[in-house]
Amino acid sequence: MDSSTSREMHKLEPLHAMIYFVPEAQEEYAAFGLDNQASGYFPARAAALGAVPWQVVQATFFGFAPFAAEYGMTGVWERVSPAELTKARYRGVDRALRRLCGERCDDASLTEAVELYRTATVDLPREGRALYAGNAALPWPSEPHLALWHGQTLAREFRGDGHLAVLTAHDINAPQSLVLNGAFAGHGMTGFLKQSRAWSPEQWDEAAKQLVDRGWVTDEGALTDAGHQVRESIEAKTDELALQMWQRLGDEGCSRLRELVMPLVQDIIDNGGYPVATKR
Repeated sequence: MDSSTSREMHKLEPLHAMIYFVPEAQEEYAAFGLDNQASGYFPARAAALGAVPWQVVQATFFGFAPFAAEYGMTGVWERVSPAELTKARYRGVDRALRRLCGERCDDASLTEAVELYRTATVDLPREGRALYAGNAALPWPSEPHLALWHGQTLAREFRGDGHLAVLTAHDINAPQSLVLNGAFAGHGMTGFLKQSRAWSPEQWDEAAKQLVDRGWVTDEGALTDAGHQVRESIEAKTDELALQMWQRLGDEGCSRLRELVMPLVQDIIDNGGYPVATKR
């Protein structure tokens, strides 16, 4: 098995990431007065870490401007506890998956998929993996479709924590990483990142200029050959750092997990639960 397996397994990402787009999640958060996208997204994802301040959220989420994290986290733990918000998040998962995937949520094969996720993600190394560690400390849900989502959450955050370590090792800060990722992914990703990560136009332009100076981006915002090589090397190292999960399953186990989960992923995409095209 080589690190290309990690890239293939990352295609299961929409199973987790739909929670950031579906209305059911925001409806659950709104019951606590968290009635906008920022005040739902930041606290709900951070709740596994406990009642942390916005500075910790910005550090562990990495890509967002301080303003966005502070805005989303202000006063949240006075309204709702991390435990209550985590329960609300899973209620949103339940409702969204049942709408998007229908009867697949009750398919007996999910039990097998959950066991594969358990094998891959339980008791992975926690050092430097804050978001993985926080979610790994949560109990596994008893309902198979929620446990499936939990397993993919662990896989996603483990990979993501490693990705941020690679960016830091390359001396790439948050806005620079967004400029690189937008150019690397294409398909309108730059516009999405500008809108959602809340860096000012001046900060975005400064990050782009810094990458021009490093020879990684052209004045028009496209990756140079050197920039593409750097960004691909970041992705390759991210794949490498995530591989230990999938080595636990072996090639056959990874293939089986994809076979079991991809129908749900396709339902999520086809039914509008994951509208953003990504390449990460």
